[in-house]
Amino acid sequence: FGLLPMALSSAIGSETQRPLAVVVIGGLISATLLTLVVLPVLYLWANEGKEHMKPGVGSNAAADPSASH
Repeated sequence: FGLLPMALSSAIGSETQRPLAVVVIGGLISATLLTLVVLPVLYLWANEGKEHMKPGVGSNAAADPSASH
């Protein structure tokens, strides 16, 4: 929130400060979204792939009643 005045400023010298503030704000927003949304989805996706690679998991295990999970 501290960078918002700098990003919205139209005073003297804002020609150099405004682009920096916009880039920093954009980086904070994108990093937050990546950390809270994309990274957990990737972890779940990778973990799901590992479970399919375990022995005893898959179509053959469901047909064998003696196999324990």
